[in-house]
Amino acid sequence: MDAQLRGMLNDSERELLRSSEPRELKKLDEDDLAALHDRIRRARTKYSKLYRRRASAQVAQDRSRKSAHAAHAKAARKAEGFEDALARVSRRLADVAEASAADLKQQRLQAARRPPTLTAGTSTPRSSGARPSKSSTRTPTSEKKRASTKASNKRTQAARDRRS
Repeated sequence: MDAQLRGMLNDSERELLRSSEPRELKKLDEDDLAALHDRIRRARTKYSKLYRRRASAQVAQDRSRKSAHAAHAKAARKAEGFEDALARVSRRLADVAEASAADLKQQRLQAARRPPTLTAGTSTPRSSGARPSKSSTRTPTSEKKRASTKASNKRTQAARDRRS
């Protein structure tokens, strides 16, 4: 963060940008990074909208984009500062999320490789995986077949009821 930008920010904004520095980002876990990402994104959006809104009103008044930009350069500079911070946090969050996903994948693979365990009170081994058996998987095709069978049985029963 350069001195010019630091002078424009209030204490909470300065602290927010300070928390996006690389050495500070290394201290945060994935959830904290996601929360920081949201806070920085909101600040960036605030100043981007503020700049655009004020500058567009100024352009209509002055008929000059150059003077409109110069008059609202402070808001634009703050938006750029938060944009840079957002990029740093986004990269770090992506790296941490990727590492977390790889770790989770390894844990699942290890769990799938473990031999089945016996469950208390049964003599058949059960798999420790969380996947349902093929016969209990509900797919659109199986749902259609189930509905068709149910309708057919109801028609058959209705025909029996009419006869009796």
